[in-house]
Parts: sequence; C-alpha cells; structure tokens
Amino acid sequence: MKGFPEIMMKGKQWRNLFLILVFLGLPIFASCGRGKALDRIEKSGEITVLTRNNAHCYYIYRDKPTGFEYDLARAFSEYLGVKLKVVTPTWEGLIDALNSEKGDFIAASMTITESRKKLIDFSDEYLSIQQNSIQQKVILHANDYQIQRIEDLQGKTIHVRLGTSYEERLRQLKYEGMHINIKLHEDTPTEELIRMVAEKEIEITVADSNIAALAALNRRYYPDVKIAFAIEKPQALGWGVKKRERALLKKINKFLQKIKENGTLRKLYETHYAYVEIFDYADLKRYHRRIKTRLPKYEKIIRQAALKYGFDWRLIAAVIYQESHFDPGARSFTGVKGIMQLTRETAKEMGIKDRSDPEQSIMGGVKYIDRLYKGWSDANDPDRLLITIASYNVGRGHILDAREIALEKGLDPNSWSDLKEILPLLRYAKYYKKSRYGYCRGTEPVNYVKRILTYYDILKREAIT
Repeated sequence: MKGFPEIMMKGKQWRNLFLILVFLGLPIFASCGRGKALDRIEKSGEITVLTRNNAHCYYIYRDKPTGFEYDLARAFSEYLGVKLKVVTPTWEGLIDALNSEKGDFIAASMTITESRKKLIDFSDEYLSIQQNSIQQKVILHANDYQIQRIEDLQGKTIHVRLGTSYEERLRQLKYEGMHINIKLHEDTPTEELIRMVAEKEIEITVADSNIAALAALNRRYYPDVKIAFAIEKPQALGWGVKKRERALLKKINKFLQKIKENGTLRKLYETHYAYVEIFDYADLKRYHRRIKTRLPKYEKIIRQAALKYGFDWRLIAAVIYQESHFDPGARSFTGVKGIMQLTRETAKEMGIKDRSDPEQSIMGGVKYIDRLYKGWSDANDPDRLLITIASYNVGRGHILDAREIALEKGLDPNSWSDLKEILPLLRYAKYYKKSRYGYCRGTEPVNYVKRILTYYDILKREAIT
C-alpha cells in the first residue's frame, strides 16, 4: 500500500506527458495533407480557380472565356507555368468547394471579412491601385427620392443575395436596432437584383462600390437605377486559399505585387472597367431608345461593311452613334458631314460621292477605319483597335506625336493605356511646340474611346449578335 501513491503519481505524470505530446502534435496531425497545394499544382501542371459565372468574374464571349477575375487568374497560372481550370460553384458554395479541395483558390470579387477569415486565408487585397475604396452601397430606382440616408431604411425590405457580406452587414444593422426586413435570394447575381430595382420589381438592393460589382457598371444597361449611400466602412477584395496553404498564398501575394508594379493589374482593370464612364441619365435613355428606333434602319449595311473589313459590326455601330447618333443628316461646324462624320477630303479618298448617303458613308467610313488599323501594325489588339478608334477621332498625326512623347518618357507607344496618359499633354505648349502636328485637344480622343467602348459594351450586353 505504501508504494501505491508513488505508482499513481508516475501514472499521472505519464498521462500528463502523453496529453501534452498529443496537444503539441495536433497542429502537425491536423496539417497532415495540408499546405501541399502548390506542390500538387506544380506536379500536375494545372491549377483550379473557383469563381462565379457573371459579368465581372468569368463568362464566355464569342466562344472565348473572359472576365476580370478570369483574366487575373489566367495571368497567375501563366506566372506559375501551369494550365488554368475553371470551376463555378454557387456563391454560397465557394468556400465549401475550396475546403473540400474542388479548387485551389477563390477568385470571385470576394470581400475580406472577419467571419470569412475564420474559414479561409485571404491574399493581400488587389485593387489598391484604384482611387475608390470598396464600400457597400444602397441601390435604388432613379425616381426614388424618399430614401436619402441610412435612417430612411427603417421599415424597408432590402433584397440581397444569400451568404454575402451584404447580408452580414444588414444583420448587424438589424442587431443594432434598425427595423429592416432582409429578403434573401439564393445564388442570384447582384446585377440581376439591380435589374429588378430598375424595373421596379423590388425597391432596394445593396452592391459593392468597386466598379466590378456596382451599378456604375450596370447603369449603362439599366439607366433607371442610382447609387445612394454607403452602409459599411471601406472593405477590400482578396483571393482565398485553404487554411495553412502558406506556400500557395505566398506565391499569390508575390504575383499580385508583381502585376501591381509592372502595370499588368492596371491594364487588366482598364480593359474591363475603365470605360464604365457614367453618362447622364438622359444620354443613356436616348441611346437605348435609338438602338431600337434608328439602328435597325442601318444595321444591314453596317454588318456588310464590318464583315468586308473584318470588324465587329457592333463596334462600328458604336462609332456611328458617337459620331452622328445614327443621323445621316448630321453636320458639324468643322465641316464633317453624314452618318460617319467624314471630312470632304477623306470622303474623296475613300471614293464617296455623297457623304449624306448612309450606305456610301458607312462603307467609306469603315474602309477608312481599316486603313487606319493597318497603319498601326506594330501594336497588338486590343491596343491596336483602340489606337485606331482614337485616330479616327483626332487624326493619325496627333497619335504619332503622342507615340514620340511616350518613347521619350520610357512608355510603350503601342499601348493605349500609355498613350491615353500622353495625349492630354498635347494641350500644353511645352509638348505641342516640339511636336510635328502641333496642338491637340488631347482629352477628346481619350473620352471618345471611352464612350464608344461603353456604347459597344451595351450592344454586346443587349445580346445583339
């Protein structure tokens, strides 16, 4: 009996030691099979992105995949030297799909929230080069003047997608004492809820203020909506990986830093979102109306001309609208005339006898666009096409001057992103006095391109093919 307490003491010591070892070993056991994503990706030669099938993440256009998040993910796969595979779960299923290894990372314009950080690890945010912070904002019909501040939401029903940061924020407001009704829509894209607001099917929704998700992008399609006030402090977007996938996360962060520094992120952003310039309500309403009332009269000849010279007919239609609003009688004080606003000299070169004749003007105008396009063979599309459009507006000479200045500043003369920074400089004597073609209202071609791309995007979105 005397020896029993001693034996018991040793037993407790062993038990405690065992528990300590188990406790210390848990992270090792728990991480078994984890943190290996990057090795697996490099060995298989393939990486899988989890994203959403919508206008700003990933979609198919003219049989090719595109979208801001897709293009970013593709650039990352090229950075790793592997192929990209795309999987599109429901919004609510994105994190579950990641944690069940149906994909390697999430790239879906996902806001970084504290609740999500408990489930996955986030990369550094990737829109820091933009001026605007990302905030949740209320979206209303343009004629709604009753709701002007957050307090006006009292007693209202707000429609948002299930499982979003919007739902999380609204529940927080409700917990803080605001009397609101939250109507949740399962896997309904934000842009669909914006459409419902525009058509008065619902009164209120919420969207992120980053251009990728907000009504600024959609207001070109739905001019009857307006962006109201913020209901949340600024947030950030990030890519998501499984917990403890540190090697993959480190690679992502290095990649994001690299594309911020070398301008790739800026160019991708501009390709998808820089031309979402918000026009006034009347302008957009007029454009939507004239697509239906005026465009059909000239659609056949526009298609024929575009096909002959290898352009998307909707881009040509966008140019024509910017030039004349589909009005063959349009005339400018500068002497340009007709549906494509050609000068007398250009019309003569293109074999046009009557600039007022829509068919002659369109055929000759597209022929001239083709000539300009062939002149910028050093550039690759889409830059080549954008430079061509700018040339149609301001003339080839001023573009040549801008290219020279770009070279002097160490910029790329074949990049529209760089040229649109240079062109406005031609308003200043410091630059135009040394230029061959002299003064230029350099902001005009930049805005011209923006507007045409917006008109073009609306035609694409209208499912006109």
